[in-house]
Amino acid sequence: MIYLDNAATTRPKPPAVGQAILAALEGFGNSGRGAHDEALTAARTVYDTRDKLATLFGCGSAERVCFALNSTEALNAAVTGLFGPGDHVISTDREHNSVLRPLYRLEAQGGEVDFVPADRQGQIDYADFEKLLKPNTKGVVCTHASNLTGDVTDIGRVGAFCRAHGLLLVLDASQTAGLLPIDMAAQGVDVVCFTGHKSLYGPQGTGGMCVGEGVELRPFKVGGTGVQSFSEIQPTEYPTRMEAGTLNGHGIAGLNAALDWLNEIGVDAVRAHDSALARRFYERVKGLPGVVVYGDWTAEVRAPIVTLNLGDRDSAMVSDELERRFHIATRPGAHCAPRLHRALGTQEQGAVRFSFGYFNTEAEADEAAAAVKTMAEEL
Repeated sequence: MIYLDNAATTRPKPPAVGQAILAALEGFGNSGRGAHDEALTAARTVYDTRDKLATLFGCGSAERVCFALNSTEALNAAVTGLFGPGDHVISTDREHNSVLRPLYRLEAQGGEVDFVPADRQGQIDYADFEKLLKPNTKGVVCTHASNLTGDVTDIGRVGAFCRAHGLLLVLDASQTAGLLPIDMAAQGVDVVCFTGHKSLYGPQGTGGMCVGEGVELRPFKVGGTGVQSFSEIQPTEYPTRMEAGTLNGHGIAGLNAALDWLNEIGVDAVRAHDSALARRFYERVKGLPGVVVYGDWTAEVRAPIVTLNLGDRDSAMVSDELERRFHIATRPGAHCAPRLHRALGTQEQGAVRFSFGYFNTEAEADEAAAAVKTMAEEL
């Protein structure tokens, strides 16, 4: 099997990830729930992981790294914790449902949301952020890179807009954490929401948010924390404020090992490898008869995603044939990105996404391109 669905979850993981999870299963107690060796071992690993994530994202302190199950939970917590009835939020047509649905819920609760439109090529005009600004605008919530086209949002530019108008910026880094440089202070980002199982190469069920200094979120959930047990309200200190209940300590141990691997390889090296494979595949399929490739391929920086269609064939049928005939795993359909599919005109057909990871090879990229060529010639 040639696995080209890394934008959904990277596979395989570095061997140390599974080893760390197993060691945690056998040796961890509950972090923050005791002073015995097993609990302290878990707590030290959890804190060490916070510290590595704070360094990776340019977050001010490890205490402001709050764990969640994934970026979806983190984005829900950020939108719910920062915005409410009467607040206006700006987003874009490039968003995943993990951003869209919390914003639609905010609308239903009395908030306002406007979207920077995407054109037929999936591109946005940054001047539209200014056009959508209102007296009650409180923040911007947007993706760092589209999970559908791989196009990257200029976060430095969006961050400058937010700083100029005193707005909060919440960044969905699902596709870019571990792949593109993120510096919260330099780029003007107030909250980074990330997942562990994509380009951080950690296990599923890990993720969270980095919260900038001075940013105060209402707790998304409340409950046991292991501290201040007689208080009737959730503790206000970070990260406890956002972490009710037992953490996924075993998964966090795996994420810790993944971060060590990523730091050893280097984010720049991972990006260069993945991008080269995506570009290699793109160059071999872009001119094939009947093949339409989406996204801006003139951009120097992209997520390693190539999304295409073959004529008017249904994307699910194409993806299924790629798996059955050629043993190539891809992702068809709507990719939880309905607004961008409408902008591209692919809401009925969907699209087939090829996404590359560090453990893919040039030979695999070439074999996938050859499969697309064969299918295109058969149209």
